[in-house]
Amino acid sequence: MSSTPAGTADEIAQHGWTAVPVDANAILNGKPYIHKPTPIAQKDIPFPSDPVVVKVQEYAKEHLIEQTYNHSMRVYHWGYAILKDQFPDEFRRLSLSTWALTCLLHDIGTTHTNLRATLLSFEFYGGILALNLLSHDLKAPQAQAEAVAEAIIRHQDLGTVGTITFLGQLVQLATVYDNMGINPQIVDVVTRESVNERFPRKGWSGCFAKTIREENALKPWAHTTHLGEEDFPGGVENNELMKPYDRWGL
Repeated sequence: MSSTPAGTADEIAQHGWTAVPVDANAILNGKPYIHKPTPIAQKDIPFPSDPVVVKVQEYAKEHLIEQTYNHSMRVYHWGYAILKDQFPDEFRRLSLSTWALTCLLHDIGTTHTNLRATLLSFEFYGGILALNLLSHDLKAPQAQAEAVAEAIIRHQDLGTVGTITFLGQLVQLATVYDNMGINPQIVDVVTRESVNERFPRKGWSGCFAKTIREENALKPWAHTTHLGEEDFPGGVENNELMKPYDRWGL
C-alpha cells in the first residue's frame, strides 16, 4: 500500500513544499533576475510576530553569536525582497512565519556547542534541532515544522541536478547572496545598504569562513566539503559584493 505525505494542497503552498529546480540558474531562467528588483527599505519589510516566531527569535538571540544572528536576519530580508520581486505567485502563498523560522534557525547547528554535540554535519543536526523545537516544544503544525527542517538540512545542497522545495531554494538564494555575493543583481542596492545598516555584518565573512574550516577540521566528512574544502570558505572570505559592508558595526 502506498502512503501519501501529510499535508493538504494549501499547506504545501503555504509552507513552501512546491518542488522547483535545485539549479538556481534554471529557476532564474539563466538571467541575473526574472524581474528588475525594486528598492525597499529594511523598515518597510514586515517581520511576523505570531507566538511561535517570537519564541524562536528569542531562542536564536540566546543561542547564536551576534554575527550569526544578524546574518540570519539579513537572510530573512534578502529572501523577502527576492520573493516579492521574483516570485510574486509564491509571495502571495508562502507563510512569512515559515520563512522567518527557517532563517532564524538555519545556522543553529554552527554554534560552538552544537558543532561538538554530534558527528552529523551542521545542516543535518540543525534541521533535527529545528524539528524538535518546532514540533515537540512549540507544537507548530507538522507541515510547517517539517518544511523548516527540510530547508535547513538542504540549505547548502547547491547543485544542478534534481529538485528542492521552494522554501529550500529561497533560503539557498538568500544565503549565497549574503555569504558569497552570488546573483548580485537580484536585490536592489537600496535594500542591500538598508539591511546591512540595520543588521551589521561585524566581520561576518571572516567569522563564517572560520566556522566552515572549524567544522571541516572536526568532521572531515562534513556535507559542506561538497562545495570545496577551500573554495567555499575562500569564496566567503572574498565576498566582493559585501566587502564594503563587512566591517560595519565593528
